[in-house]
Amino acid sequence: MINGLLDREGADAVLNDLDEYAVEEALRIVEAHGEGHTITVISMGPERTSEAVRKALSMGADDAIIITDAGLVGADSLMTSKVLASAITSGGFDLVLCGTESTDARMSVVPAMLAQRLGWAQLTFAGSVVVNAASSEVTITRVTEDGVDTMKAKFPAVISVIEKINEPRYPSFKGIMAAKKKTMDIRSLAIVGVSSENSWSSVTDASPRPPRTVGVKVVDEGKGGEALVNYLADKKLI
Repeated sequence: MINGLLDREGADAVLNDLDEYAVEEALRIVEAHGEGHTITVISMGPERTSEAVRKALSMGADDAIIITDAGLVGADSLMTSKVLASAITSGGFDLVLCGTESTDARMSVVPAMLAQRLGWAQLTFAGSVVVNAASSEVTITRVTEDGVDTMKAKFPAVISVIEKINEPRYPSFKGIMAAKKKTMDIRSLAIVGVSSENSWSSVTDASPRPPRTVGVKVVDEGKGGEALVNYLADKKLI
């Protein structure tokens, strides 16, 4: 982290693992309903975002919209959801599929924020998705503490899927080559109509993870259990 911002140059630009399940589910929905349906990948980030989005296009998505702008540096989830919602509004989409969360912050709030901003139905943490195109209705199941719930909504809707919903496919060589010819619509904040002053939070201080200390070795000479309990109590774990 540099000045409260992630050092993106220190990591590869890859598609968020949990978003791959959303891409796969979208592909399966389109395959089940035949021609006439398309998949657009929408992402927000630095210019290198195109490298990650290319994976989704290689899997079979049709095209992509990428919002990249210097004004997005340090954007929080509120800003992210506003930008994505603005891009979605003008697209005429029936369904928006998301992963449950990012694999860095793991906040799991953007799908709900999108639904609120768009005024669409929200179906989150889906373990299965069934689309009835004839009735413009989508049905999901989700696991809760009380069992398995079934939820339905009319189009348009925002759906987030869990990692157990499917097994994402590997891009074929043909898919990888085809992705190079697919359209990536690069947009700035001015094009999507969002101000760069919409972030409500910022990182003012950050500390590196403390180095791992030497562990405690307990030799059981008849009082090992007592020593273990004392250790856990000292660490406020019990």
